[in-house]
Amino acid sequence: MNYNLNIKKGLQSNEKATTTNIFRQLLTLMGEERKNLFIAMFFIFINAGLNLVGPYLMGRAVDSFVVTKHYEGVIQYSIILFCIYAIALVSGYTQTQLMGRVGQRMLFNLRNSVFNKLQDLPIDFFNQNKAGDLISRVNNDTDKINQFFSQSMVQFMSSIFSMLGAGIFLLSINLKLGLAALTPALFLWIFTRSISPWVKNRNSTNMKSTGSLSAEIQESLNNFKVIVAFNRRDYFRKRFDEVNTENYQSAVKAGIANNMFTPVYGFSSSIGQMVVLAFGIYLISIGQFSVGLLISFLAYITQFYNPLRQIAALWANFQVALAGWDRISQILVLENNLKINEPTTKEETPYLLSFRNVSFSYNIGNEILKEVSFDLEHGKTYAFVGPTGGGKTTTASLMARLYDPSSGQIIFDGMDIRSLDINSRTSSIGFILQEPFLFSGTIRDNILYGNAQYKSISNEDLSKVLLESGLDGLLERFDGGLNAEIKSSGDGISLGQKQLIAFIRAVLRKPKLLILDEATANIDTVTEQLLDKILKKLPDSTTRIIIAHRLNTIENADEIFFVNAGSVIKAGSLHDAVNLLLHDKRES
Repeated sequence: MNYNLNIKKGLQSNEKATTTNIFRQLLTLMGEERKNLFIAMFFIFINAGLNLVGPYLMGRAVDSFVVTKHYEGVIQYSIILFCIYAIALVSGYTQTQLMGRVGQRMLFNLRNSVFNKLQDLPIDFFNQNKAGDLISRVNNDTDKINQFFSQSMVQFMSSIFSMLGAGIFLLSINLKLGLAALTPALFLWIFTRSISPWVKNRNSTNMKSTGSLSAEIQESLNNFKVIVAFNRRDYFRKRFDEVNTENYQSAVKAGIANNMFTPVYGFSSSIGQMVVLAFGIYLISIGQFSVGLLISFLAYITQFYNPLRQIAALWANFQVALAGWDRISQILVLENNLKINEPTTKEETPYLLSFRNVSFSYNIGNEILKEVSFDLEHGKTYAFVGPTGGGKTTTASLMARLYDPSSGQIIFDGMDIRSLDINSRTSSIGFILQEPFLFSGTIRDNILYGNAQYKSISNEDLSKVLLESGLDGLLERFDGGLNAEIKSSGDGISLGQKQLIAFIRAVLRKPKLLILDEATANIDTVTEQLLDKILKKLPDSTTRIIIAHRLNTIENADEIFFVNAGSVIKAGSLHDAVNLLLHDKRES
């Protein structure tokens, strides 16, 4: 499956990404706050309605009391208007508070949904997409949607209600004058429908550029030690300048697109007011209109076009939110291609692990393994050797089901490995990676990570378990023992120490299959001998897979496999494995 998010993907079932569909999906993310959304909508409607009553009452007051000089009525209408606007003030404040809560709840749930989806995706996804871009989607793109819902949507909905109400009042007061006043709005509707896709595209490009900028910064900072060691800060600056310039140019283009609505809407508003004033004065001159109604009409035309001007600015924010949703939905619609198959009848087999005609490729047309078959028995130690890039780590990754084969079958303990649930598989297979990863926290946190058996164990009891497993000697290499603090990603400790912690983490689980991928590559000889003793304390049924370049680490293996050019073959003795390696070097 191609997980590259730079490729445009549609919604599941080819569902068209209409605005209605998007709002329906976002509505599900609001959870318990959906009730507050509808309450806020009610207050928005009340607020707009109260503000619309004002101009009509003003017109009535002018015609009934100002023209006839009955000022008592003016005072009465003033009190009524004050009460109406006071209630509108309270409803406006209430709707703003409610929408703020709705937006924050949606942001919380949306980020949870994206992050949980990322956790559910296979390693192949992260190989194809940069971490910085994914971080930008989780942080920046979700925040754009929140800003629209918590800040802009109140004004957006209030403007729509006010605009519709003002239009109804305009048409009901005088149909001919109302139609003339609303004619420029037809042009605006055509203009908005035509230009919105272009605006959304500009904003989407800008968000993608922001993600690339974030990815470049993260990559450069993660590798800053190498940059300093090779004195290539100039390369760092050049790369950053390129992506920063690209981001600047896309931001300028997005800004130009977003700001196109406001002047056009403002111009149409001025045209509408000129039409009302000219036509209204003409109607008054022929006795078909009153001064008070003209005042009301001018107020309503303002209440119609002012919200349109606000919508012009908010529409750009809406397009930004839609562009952000496009980038987020590209993640949410993805599915893990490592499906759990229905369990089958367990085979009676003497082998713990079997590869049966297994082929695998990361990219179509470039097979790493071709029709590979071999069997591994319980309790034996196997070594996999071969040149760099020959496929050793790929073979180990398939054993742990970090990937699925392109064809063929892998049988683990009598079952198709694809039918094992995640907990059964991870508790049965230990994998010490070539570059172990540590989390911020203590050594205890790291060695018990994902180990439900010792989740609530005390430090005292854990020390006893480590002693029985022969792992206590490794803790002596760290000041503070189990409570020694580990910084982010293990900074501050050596790569060898990281591998020691990863080793303890894997061995504590007492897996049926333990894979060591260059696990002793960065530790000293004394520690390597200690690890060898610990491996011998594992249950007799534990099968060990050792992947190594140093031949002295595999001399005690029960069987050696040579991995290269898509094949995995038995190498025989250590001497035979050395000959195969030398022959491969001469061939290359």
